[in-house]
Amino acid sequence: MTLLGCENIRKSFFGVPVLKEVSFQVGSGSVLGLVGENGAGKSTLMNVLGGIVPPDSGRMQFDGQPYSPGTPRAAMLAGMAFIHQELNLFSNLNIAENLFLAGFPVRKLAGIPWIQRSVMRRETARLLAVLDLDLDPGRLVSSLAPGERQLVEIAKALSLQAKLIILDEPTTSLTERESQKLFLLLKKLKSQGVALIYISHNLGDVMRLCDELLILRDGAVVGSGAREEFSLEKLVTLMVGRSLSRFFPPKTNAPSDETVLEVNGLSQPGIVKDIDFKLHRGEVVGVAGLMGSGRTELARILFGLDPFERGEIRMRGKTRRKRSPLESLKCGMAFLTENRREQGLLMESSVNENLGLVALRRFARPYNRLMDQAKLSLQLEETAREVCLECAAPDQLPVKALSGGNQQKVALGKWLLQQPSVLILDEPTRGIDVGAKYEIYQLIDRLAAAGVAVLVISSEIEELMGICDRLLIMRQGKLAGSLAHPAFDREAILRMALGG
Repeated sequence: MTLLGCENIRKSFFGVPVLKEVSFQVGSGSVLGLVGENGAGKSTLMNVLGGIVPPDSGRMQFDGQPYSPGTPRAAMLAGMAFIHQELNLFSNLNIAENLFLAGFPVRKLAGIPWIQRSVMRRETARLLAVLDLDLDPGRLVSSLAPGERQLVEIAKALSLQAKLIILDEPTTSLTERESQKLFLLLKKLKSQGVALIYISHNLGDVMRLCDELLILRDGAVVGSGAREEFSLEKLVTLMVGRSLSRFFPPKTNAPSDETVLEVNGLSQPGIVKDIDFKLHRGEVVGVAGLMGSGRTELARILFGLDPFERGEIRMRGKTRRKRSPLESLKCGMAFLTENRREQGLLMESSVNENLGLVALRRFARPYNRLMDQAKLSLQLEETAREVCLECAAPDQLPVKALSGGNQQKVALGKWLLQQPSVLILDEPTRGIDVGAKYEIYQLIDRLAAAGVAVLVISSEIEELMGICDRLLIMRQGKLAGSLAHPAFDREAILRMALGG
């Protein structure tokens, strides 16, 4: 039975068509996979369904009734829940408060409404137990790991008892175990008659989970039908409009014997212990491991964001005495954070303001410290070309208006303008489409071929195997082993990461 039907949905912004006659259906108890490149119109379509923006034309029906939500609350009351890629949790509130933010349970005493916090805690504990998530309902969201936040967002959707749940990149912050847990939960919801729209750039997950597929490109439907009608190669071709013969570009870099970064006995109690490795000029080294293995924490220590108790970090043979991000920049180190929204970009500022943020000192005139705007503008244009960033009016357009892939290119581009000799990338392709991933892989290879030493942290083992010269595998804050290309082996990597 059709639960949601959309017919000829159109939407334009400032005269630019974003959705072009989009039509599709979702049945009760079925999973529709929605795929397409960043900028294909997926988010706009979901915003139309979620009552965030109205369509310019077209018709929608939901649960047998005409559907035109004027607000997100109207969509929620109709029975639709939306789990965004950029999580909508308030980090200064606890888990229970986030789950009941749309409607706290209240009880009136002497005519005065009081929030029933015991009811909130009890119901929150029940929802967390469904997800096998052992967390205190009173714990602040700010203290949660990214994967835990993702699962709390899913618990929030469950609390609404929705008839249709839209999941936008739900596994980007999850470990393999957490992802498997989520897939089992989705199958359970499906068996209970809940409809799901699953948006993901992980095409393997899409092919495994979904009953029907809808492919968007440039705002139009370029393919739809039962999952069995599509191969992985056909999906990619429809998404990007061309065939990608390989998912990873050929490597052109040639690592040298020159050590750029050397780490000896690096330790911080409870975080990392006795870390030793070298990073050479022109080399791409990957860091694999489960969530909580210490990968991101290691990167933050290297860049000077977090302290370490003992050990040594040497850049080009010189021991790093001063420990701060500014000193790291001066030494030639750059760090792309995994959280571009909160830590990597100024979302309200323009594309150019974000691109130039790190390297402003380089463009200040020595005699009066005023900016050389002409020189800066030329470099900004060159950097935008280097990262394949295409957008109109980058000096005016806020970066929040860009797709996830283009936001990631801006976050990466701001560091390239600094011309680093060591580039640390934490989850550089998280939440972006296959075409944008390929462009970032090409950029990493070009940087390494030009002599930059690149350290890549990723939860995708195939990604690390496809772009790296060498892999370091972490487990519980320690280096569990290393492998060099071409001796990469997925099972061996997992055994080291798991301790098997």
